[in-house]
Amino acid sequence: MKELTKICVFCGSSDGNDTAIVEAAEKTGKLFAEKKITLVYGAAKIGIMGVLAKTTLDNKGQVIGIIPEFLKKKEVVHLGLTKLHTTKNMHERKLKMHELSDGFIALPGGMGTLEELFEIMTWLQLGLHQKPIGLLNVNGFYNDLLKLLETMVRKGFLSMDNYELLLVDTTIENLLEKMHNFKAPDIPHWLNKDRT
Repeated sequence: MKELTKICVFCGSSDGNDTAIVEAAEKTGKLFAEKKITLVYGAAKIGIMGVLAKTTLDNKGQVIGIIPEFLKKKEVVHLGLTKLHTTKNMHERKLKMHELSDGFIALPGGMGTLEELFEIMTWLQLGLHQKPIGLLNVNGFYNDLLKLLETMVRKGFLSMDNYELLLVDTTIENLLEKMHNFKAPDIPHWLNKDRT
C-alpha cells in the first residue's frame, strides 16, 4: 500500500456548466486538506482548477502549483499558493508534476486534462513510474471515454492489463481508497536496463 502524501490533479481551467463537477472539486479539496494530502496542480486561479485550489487552501490544506512562464504572464496564476514552481514549457511542467507527486487524479476537464492523463498513463504502461492514476467520473462525464478505451481493448490496440491500470470511481473517497491499494505491475523486462 502506497502512502499518498502528494497527489497531482488534472482538471479544467473552465468552470463548465455542471454544478456536480464544481461540487466534486470542492469535495476533493476538503478531503485532501482533511487527510493532509498536498495538492499538486497547474497553478491556475480560474475554472475547476481554481475551485479545487481555493477549497483546499480554505480548509488549511497545502497546495503546490506548477505553471509554465507563458501562462504565468497571462495572469491566470494563483498567487496565494503554499508553493509555486515556474517552468520553461508545458513538458517541463509535467515532468515537475511527476517528480513531486505520489499519484495522479483526473477530474473533468478539456483537451489539456486528457493530454496530461494519457501521457502519465503511457508512462505507467511503459514502466517509467509505478504511481496510481485515478479517474473521477463525475455525473457520467467520462462514460464515453471509458467506452472508447473498451473499444481499444476489443479491437486489439489496448491490453486489458493496461486498461485496468486506470482506477475509476464516481466518488473521491472510493477513488483514494483504490489508489491507496494500487499495486503497480512489474516493469517489462525489456525496459529494465534501458529506462531513463
